[in-house]
Amino acid sequence: MTRQQPTPTFPAQGLEKPGIEENMDPSPHFEAPDYRAAGKLAGKVALITGGDSGIGRAVATLFAREGASVALTYLEEEQQDAEETRRFIVEQIEHDDKPAGVLLICGDVSDPSFCRTAVELALEEFGHLDILVNNAAFQQHQSSIDDVTETQWDHTFKTNIYGYFHMSQAALKHLQPGASIINTGSITGLEGSGGLLDYSATKGAIHAFTKSLAQNLVDREIRVNCVAPGPVWTPLNPAERSDEEIKDFGSGTPYGRPAQPEEIAPAYVYFASNADSSYVTGEVLTLLGGATRAG
Repeated sequence: MTRQQPTPTFPAQGLEKPGIEENMDPSPHFEAPDYRAAGKLAGKVALITGGDSGIGRAVATLFAREGASVALTYLEEEQQDAEETRRFIVEQIEHDDKPAGVLLICGDVSDPSFCRTAVELALEEFGHLDILVNNAAFQQHQSSIDDVTETQWDHTFKTNIYGYFHMSQAALKHLQPGASIINTGSITGLEGSGGLLDYSATKGAIHAFTKSLAQNLVDREIRVNCVAPGPVWTPLNPAERSDEEIKDFGSGTPYGRPAQPEEIAPAYVYFASNADSSYVTGEVLTLLGGATRAG
């Protein structure tokens, strides 16, 4: 039996940015109880930005179950979520009688110096780096272009695409052939979104960055791919939407609901695993809950 996933109507969330996952109702499903690990990432080290909650938490959980050590970046306000992610992974992996390595790195990927520091700390802790997941994001709806301030525009771009660039640039100094970079895109980067002008623009940039960097790194045998979901039940969304807007979140998909993080995370395992995707680079994979057209 497939795990039953929450469907709208959702209750009021009462979250403030950046949003704490523990305070969401219903809680996002990230544990993936039906997933069966096969040691696909044994001995690997992954650095995951925005790894404290949402998609990042689910990816970190599956990577650890596949044998990887994980370094997770997060904002200071997200310390509670980051600690919970580490606790869950360590307890779960210990239960499976496997060594667990989880490093928490607090900082903001919009700062280029932090991106370099995060890579250095991961290397100090684990000795090498094999997988980079660019996932941290900022999102703020505005009904009109006149309401998008230059400050918001800059912050969205510096987090969502500058952060990807600086983190990739820092990591690439240490990535060897067979390494993988995985970016988090969005359906909004393919179809646009009237209320998310800056966010959608950065996601479109991420898709182009993915394809361009993949071409750039072919000779180095480093693969670059992107996961582009539709609506996902993570703190990012209710933390900046009204109760009325969140009530029917995801209902417009053919499935009639948003994805849960545990339904998105296996795509990252696929792209991270050379056993699964050694011939795949420059791909933007859409996960749309039944929709068959994007862009």
